[in-house]
Amino acid sequence: MRVACLADLHGFLPDVPACDVLLLAGDLCPVADHELHAQAEWLDGPFRAWLERLPAEEIVGIAGNHDFVFERAPGLLPADLPWVYLQDHAETLGCGLKVWGSPWTPWFFDWAFNAPRADSEGFLAKLYAKVPDDADVLLIHGPPRGYGDQVVGGEHVGSAVEVELLERVAPRACVFGHIHEGRGAWEFGPTQLVNAAAVDEAYELRERPVVMLEL
Repeated sequence: MRVACLADLHGFLPDVPACDVLLLAGDLCPVADHELHAQAEWLDGPFRAWLERLPAEEIVGIAGNHDFVFERAPGLLPADLPWVYLQDHAETLGCGLKVWGSPWTPWFFDWAFNAPRADSEGFLAKLYAKVPDDADVLLIHGPPRGYGDQVVGGEHVGSAVEVELLERVAPRACVFGHIHEGRGAWEFGPTQLVNAAAVDEAYELRERPVVMLEL
């Protein structure tokens, strides 16, 4: 099964190879304008047109910390976009993959879907406790600690409880982004880990933004 992975588009809408499933791991909206109505209009315009022309049999996505409209004004979101949107729940796709998705990340200034500053990991632990044991793919905006989570300066900012989640569920893949400079791929037991950030630290689209997996 050919699975294409993208995260941190920030308004870029690149070409995607033909695939069975496309996974979008958040930070979809343009970085230049975080106004709620502007994000909703972009989702219903350029983003919708892009989804409709993609050579993907199924598309699954989550929001990220830049996608304020999903958290603060969900009533503005177009209701019939041609994708499966996940926000702390799982869906079994037509191809048989069970995907659980979540936009939340550890506290990071005043962005969307930030876990509370006072107890970020406790908040995420309660959230991840609801993840089904039989999930095939975890689609989470932020990285697990130690994997694609190192920022400029060397600090690791990923979630330790996400590592515990990976140990419990042992999914076939975990796809994330959020940390642009952390792009890469790793193995965690039976799990393929992918930071699929499509832009670099300067918010410029990479030459080859799509990461392909075989599941």
